[in-house]
Amino acid sequence: MLKSLALSFAGLIFFAASAAQAYDLPDFTALVEKNGSAVVNVQARQNGSDENAAAAGGDEEEPDQEQIPEIFRRFFGPGGPGAPGVPRGGRPGGISLGSGFIISNDGYILTNNHVVDGADSVTVRLSDRRELDAKVVGTDSQYDIALLKVTASNLPAVTLGDSKKLKPGQWVLAIGSPFGFDHSVTAGIVSAVSRSFGGRDQQYVPFIQTDVAINRGNSGGPLFNLDGEVVGINSQILSNTGGFMGVSFAIPIDTAMSAVKQIKDKGFVSRGMIGVQIQDVNRELAQTLGLPRTGGALVNATTAGSAAEKAGIKVGDVILAFGGVDVVHSSDLPPMVGASAPGSKVDVSVFRDGKTLAVPVVVGELSRDATAQAAQGSGAAATTNPLGLVVDDLTPEQRQQLGIKEEGVVVTRITGVPARRAALQPGDIVLMVGKQKIRTAAEFNASVKGVQPGDSVMLLVRRQDASLFVAVSVPKKAG
Repeated sequence: MLKSLALSFAGLIFFAASAAQAYDLPDFTALVEKNGSAVVNVQARQNGSDENAAAAGGDEEEPDQEQIPEIFRRFFGPGGPGAPGVPRGGRPGGISLGSGFIISNDGYILTNNHVVDGADSVTVRLSDRRELDAKVVGTDSQYDIALLKVTASNLPAVTLGDSKKLKPGQWVLAIGSPFGFDHSVTAGIVSAVSRSFGGRDQQYVPFIQTDVAINRGNSGGPLFNLDGEVVGINSQILSNTGGFMGVSFAIPIDTAMSAVKQIKDKGFVSRGMIGVQIQDVNRELAQTLGLPRTGGALVNATTAGSAAEKAGIKVGDVILAFGGVDVVHSSDLPPMVGASAPGSKVDVSVFRDGKTLAVPVVVGELSRDATAQAAQGSGAAATTNPLGLVVDDLTPEQRQQLGIKEEGVVVTRITGVPARRAALQPGDIVLMVGKQKIRTAAEFNASVKGVQPGDSVMLLVRRQDASLFVAVSVPKKAG
């Protein structure tokens, strides 16, 4: 009996040792010792700041967050906007603390734009406790990148890696100043790559998603791989409490360094643009379009005179690939286009009328001050139809307000299940039924008159300043 127990215990020890060897965790000590000195603390100050208030700490304010879901947070350190004594909605006086890292021995430093945005002066504190005044060489809000320069030489610099090689499951490590605690180290794994969570101000960033603990003050700090190479810049977290909840996002270093090169060369960042508005292709839309699978970017609007229009890309086309790279989700396309050099020629794979076409497109340039204006419509009721919605003609005043010359009818009332399930609502403008432009309520009702139970109809709908294809399905009759 004792012999049997001894053998079992020995076997358990062997199994535990084998498991520990199989799942040996990395030791980050050497990586931190080698690279920690290249990570800096960044202090951005506005004139007239109250240092006592700044030292008090508090909740962060997310600048320029109108286009980003509230749950996504960009982080300053203690004393950032929203701290006691610092009014929300602006920084009339205060200090924001972030992180950064030295990318060259002669004093170039990379951090987030939102760390230094609006600052009158920026100070960088090195690992040896030296504090140096930093000049903001240039910034880019779309990539959330800021390039700083300090007057110094022989500074320790990081080694840059290739963020395109990152894969989910790989170990990564962050060094930064959360809550003002300099050179704090946290580690985790890459959760996903090429993430996009909407928001017009950063739609061109294919974020690296990790579970590395990132908090206030980590913004602008480096994300390292196990080879000690910087693969990303920690920028945002997903949180509904203001604290780390297991999901954080980093800007790929390839994207950041592309911006750095352009800032150095010409003082700003250029991006490609082809001039399409797009949406995801769900199962219902795929069936309506005749696509064999979901995926791609469905074009629901093109800009007049744009590269896409000149190349012959049409509303209703589905972009399947750009430059030979598959477009799985519509959010995959903006980073690809934005990273393309204006004037370059790119082959775009397009699905149209059951065929896949190769369309060469000469990429245009995104305006640096491009803005979108919202417009709304209203109207009076006309006649209902099988889709369960009432539409009416647009008045000349409404057309002028919306910038619509001919096509379009306004939804005035939802009367049935199909339209309600499709989330249509009064005030929506229906521009097309299938591939047919609609100019009057009579045309609309005539075009959907023959719809039968079980049918699905694709509508191009404009809501405020956005156009979207919507599949409206009529339920089959019971029995």
